[in-house]
Amino acid sequence: SCYLRHARSRNYVSEAEMCKLESVPLDFGDYHPLKPITVTESKTKKMNRKGSTSSTSSSSSSSVMDPLSSVLDGTDPLSLFAAAADPVTSAATTDGARKKREKDDSSAVGSDFEPWSSKRGEILARYTTTEKLSIVKFFTGKAATTGSAVSEKVRTRLEELDDLEEGSQKELLNLTQQDYMNRIEELNQSLKDAWSSDQKVKALKIVIQCSKLLSDTTVIQFYPSKFVLITDILDTFGKLVYERILSMCMDNRVSLPDSFSPDCVNDTAKETCLNWFFKIASIRELIPRFYVEAAILKCNKFLSKMGISECLPRLTAMIRGIGDPLVAVYARAYLCRIGMEVAPQLKESLNKNFFDFLLTFKQIHGDTVQNQLVVQCVEFPLYLTLYSPAIDWILQCIAYRAPEVLLTEMMERCKKLGNNALLLNSVMSAFRAEFIAARSMDFIGMIKECDESGFPKHLLFCSLGLNLALADPPENDRLQILNEAWKVITKLKNPQDYINCAEVWVEYTCRHFTKREVSTVLADVIKHMTPDRAFEDAYPQLQSIIQKVITYIHDFSLLFSVEKFLPFLDMFQKESVRVEVCKCIMESFIKHQQESTKDPVILNALLHVCKTMHDSVNALTLEDEKRTLAALINGFIKMVSFGRDFEQQLSFYVEARSMFCNLEPVLVQLIHSVNQLAMETRKVMKGNHSRKTAAFVRACVAFCFITIPSLSGIFTRLNLYLHSGQVALANQCLSQADAFFKAAVSLVPEVPRMINVDGKMRPSDAFLLEFLCNFFSTLLVVPVSCVWISSTQATRLSKQMLSSSARPKPEFLSAVDSNDALYGGDSKFLAEVNKLCETVIAQILDHLKTLGKEETLKRQSQLALYFFNTILAHGDLRNNKLNQLCVNLWNLAQKHGFADTKTMVR
Repeated sequence: SCYLRHARSRNYVSEAEMCKLESVPLDFGDYHPLKPITVTESKTKKMNRKGSTSSTSSSSSSSVMDPLSSVLDGTDPLSLFAAAADPVTSAATTDGARKKREKDDSSAVGSDFEPWSSKRGEILARYTTTEKLSIVKFFTGKAATTGSAVSEKVRTRLEELDDLEEGSQKELLNLTQQDYMNRIEELNQSLKDAWSSDQKVKALKIVIQCSKLLSDTTVIQFYPSKFVLITDILDTFGKLVYERILSMCMDNRVSLPDSFSPDCVNDTAKETCLNWFFKIASIRELIPRFYVEAAILKCNKFLSKMGISECLPRLTAMIRGIGDPLVAVYARAYLCRIGMEVAPQLKESLNKNFFDFLLTFKQIHGDTVQNQLVVQCVEFPLYLTLYSPAIDWILQCIAYRAPEVLLTEMMERCKKLGNNALLLNSVMSAFRAEFIAARSMDFIGMIKECDESGFPKHLLFCSLGLNLALADPPENDRLQILNEAWKVITKLKNPQDYINCAEVWVEYTCRHFTKREVSTVLADVIKHMTPDRAFEDAYPQLQSIIQKVITYIHDFSLLFSVEKFLPFLDMFQKESVRVEVCKCIMESFIKHQQESTKDPVILNALLHVCKTMHDSVNALTLEDEKRTLAALINGFIKMVSFGRDFEQQLSFYVEARSMFCNLEPVLVQLIHSVNQLAMETRKVMKGNHSRKTAAFVRACVAFCFITIPSLSGIFTRLNLYLHSGQVALANQCLSQADAFFKAAVSLVPEVPRMINVDGKMRPSDAFLLEFLCNFFSTLLVVPVSCVWISSTQATRLSKQMLSSSARPKPEFLSAVDSNDALYGGDSKFLAEVNKLCETVIAQILDHLKTLGKEETLKRQSQLALYFFNTILAHGDLRNNKLNQLCVNLWNLAQKHGFADTKTMVR
């Protein structure tokens, strides 16, 4: 038997209702961009208004006002205000208010929101091409005739806009990327020039022309950078239009308040604003119409309170008409950017924008896209990376201060799309780290099941690791999370992919686990990066790993007990990088080491680190670098202490001297440290050395005496000779003290007249005088010092020393018997002292005679008075010769009228 089959009955009307896209109601009142326009010639009466048009008489009763025309003496609103107002005055008046308003607008989102400007440079640097590009150059066409009839003016302007789409353009081919960028910059400048010269139609044509470029994906890998460049021009245009209309709202040169309402806007400004929207609505192509309207979205504030909230859903729906998924997602990103700038509170529209994208996401895998990639020889994984900047930005806008429930919704939608890796990565990058960390195991499950589609899973683990570096996951899940992540990471064959992931997860390991797990991770890094010297291409990542390890492990005995830490350092074989790593380690040690140490593990490791820094110094090393290295090594030396084991401490200093001989500040520190060690020994023995301790302090003194001559700075040597001599004297090493003081005296004549101080040449007199005062104060208590100071040497020194003031004997020299105790009133000793004093006085008087010239009389008066006071304080004036000398010095001080009257009276 035969069975007849009948077609299924269908209700097409109900099916169409179910499948059609969501409609967005729009209410423009009497205005609509596609409404027929009846243009009639109108005659304008004399106007007397402020911000409003007067009534007009028309030859036609059925005319409708044309948005491109005006009733203002034949000129449109875009030209009238610029002609009537002084642009300089207007700009100056509104500039301060504009800056304040821009600041207030930008503060609608907090400082925790990463701005688009911070992403711009990264996109331009990442998405480049060597392919040849093309761009369309257009011609400006004819200018409108001044004084023509209104109908002719409208027709001319419409024709000008149509010219842009009907052949008044020329395509420039075979441009390099740099040529293309230069051309875009020229268009941006042309826009500003056209605007400043009141050619508003030309400015609009430039913006339309640039917007059209965003529909071109012939060099697809350059599209993200092209988007950045073109939207810069759109931003400029939007700002110019907004400021133009804002300037028209001034009343008696007072700008609108920050939070103005449309009721505060005068009719002229509203009319001009509508004029712009109508011009844009007449653009026939979807993409330029969308972008140009989005660029001036902020201008809706002049028309109605609900203008922006009504326009955002409509613009979101317009994007559904863009067929290319890459072009569409960047259009959505631009709308999100503008939305966050002008109405960040309207999150619902931003969410709708993204959910629309999810509904059309399957287009990425369609035949059209695949065929395009084949033609351009672009691999699908590379193509997917082109979406990242746009999707990341859209999700950043949506996730900003969003509740946790939104993340749950996003995760559910990602699951419905098969856990697409691209979307999952963007979700983890956008939402707060605390939300992601709390759901770490859920994300790991989604990553395992995700459809990679050319987006590798290790990048997803990287994004998850970055979140876990900022927030802690549940404690019970931490080890399982590390194991799951490292299973994927350790299987990576490409060293660069591996090290990028390892760098992220090392921080998680250091943060939550012991040295055992840290050592395991470092061992795995060494295993992967050593073959074929792969570490040479990964120094920044390896440096980052070291930095993270020392950031979380402050106990250096624990750090250097990590088995693989020092072998890890061996991978830094490039000297400059190795030195930087050593500097980081030493800075951390100096910052975090609270107590002195004698731990042999720490000492051996840090001596090796410091030796590495020291050995990098050569003839080309800058002085600043030398100072930095020396400061770090000195910081280490100061932190080493063997307690009462002074001999071990001295052995350490001897070893350090041999290792760091090329850095003078380190040698100076070692000399001070050894002198301090000798004084600590004296303190322990309470000034009474045993045979063993006496031999030890002599060894310390010998260390200093041998080391000082290797220094280059002459005043450094002088001061160290003096200091070391004082230490020797305090420890009753008299012959060694004599040796130090004799070396200092023999060095004094070598002092140059000018010395280098902080890069500038300075006279040495003040420094030498300061040293000599300290030096002679010490010599006063040195036993038998007069025996080895010859008259000639004393004469040379007397030119710098007018007196050696009698100071109390220092406490640390209390055990030393000076000449007064040794010789008392011995006549021979007193005769020798008197002879030396006569020689010194004679030299001083000779010096005063040399100051008898006119230009040095003031100096002569000062020195004479100073010498007079010295003798008065310490001399025996019963001696007639000394008494007469005082009278002569007094007379000399006031002889030429240069004496200070107050001092003389006192």
